[in-house]
Amino acid sequence: MRLTTSIATTTLLTLAALAPCAAQQPTPADSTDPIPSLVAQLDLERYKATIKGLTQFGDRRQGTARNRAALDWIEAQLKSYGCTNTERLDYEFAPPAAAARPAPAPRPVGSTPRLGAGGSRARGIRARTGVNNDSLAQPDTRLRALNREPSTPGKRQDVYCTKVGTTRPDEMYIVGAHMDGIGWGEAANDDGSGTALVLELARIFSMPGVTTERSIRFVLWNNEETGLNGARAYVAQRQALQGKEAPAGSGKYPEPRWLGMIQHDMMLWDHGMPRDDGTLNPEQRPEADVNVEFQSNSKMAKESAELAWRFHAANEKYATDYPATVGPHMTNTDSAPFQDLIPSISLRENERGAHTGNGWNPHWHQPTDTYATFSDKDFRLGLNAAQTTLGALGELAGVKVKK
Repeated sequence: MRLTTSIATTTLLTLAALAPCAAQQPTPADSTDPIPSLVAQLDLERYKATIKGLTQFGDRRQGTARNRAALDWIEAQLKSYGCTNTERLDYEFAPPAAAARPAPAPRPVGSTPRLGAGGSRARGIRARTGVNNDSLAQPDTRLRALNREPSTPGKRQDVYCTKVGTTRPDEMYIVGAHMDGIGWGEAANDDGSGTALVLELARIFSMPGVTTERSIRFVLWNNEETGLNGARAYVAQRQALQGKEAPAGSGKYPEPRWLGMIQHDMMLWDHGMPRDDGTLNPEQRPEADVNVEFQSNSKMAKESAELAWRFHAANEKYATDYPATVGPHMTNTDSAPFQDLIPSISLRENERGAHTGNGWNPHWHQPTDTYATFSDKDFRLGLNAAQTTLGALGELAGVKVKK
């Protein structure tokens, strides 16, 4: 996840007015509903193993051999699931001079609150936060050596595959996460957790006998940490192609019309605010939740809020452990380039951009963002986000399962 200190001037929409009353009530079980059987295919150990597989490539910093190797591994995983129509989107990236992009100074505990990213307001106790760029801060010599290669300008790639709809192949939901990271760790949470979630959903929707009326595209973005460049490149190259049959009369749509974009970014850490002494609770808090965010000052705010509440309802219906909370500040993640074009939401643990930006996550862009840092309680939060998205997507895309 990428955070900035820009201040957005917003007029907040009243959430109560945007939330359909029915979306806040649990729906009775339906024996004809195929989604519970698909949700049951989400397994904690398998989700953990996918995150672990991603961490073999270190922090997956864009513009490095380890980033390219991770893309190859992701594509191989997608193909192994049966999502064989994988594609790459190519674009060029030339980073600005380092001198023009100074790192923000860490903010100490007790510093004066100020407006945060996305118009959010800092609340509670704050701890130091920032991006680690010091290789020697990583005590693991193996991991330090793996992450040593610096980024170089040039060609970059996103990778994606598509579940083609049976009756409406010309309409599509985009489900994404960013596969790159920084900080000299393993980028296990930011964003191995989201990448693994998208891979797991691709696996389940690609199982034999599973069909959807509408198409679903599973996208792993690159260059999120440098300014959402992979997602921006996708919008720039693919927006004008929406809904165009090619070749004419074939019934094939290389870029179906976008119905919504759902991003997943940092799914594991919700341990609460720092204590007075700056320390944090080592355990996932019992009241941890899955944050479903939309951006209240976007051109598609109303439609995005409605999509967010659909996911809230799906969480009530299909998730097993942690509830969902809808919030009006979606900022600095790969759904942002889509937010003025189509309904766009993000699932993550961030709440208004304030939690991570105020130091509530000590592993954000740090050497400690490794697989070994997180417990099963942490991984289960990510699994519940997967249950939430699978449930909502199944309903929206019209999933069916042949018996």
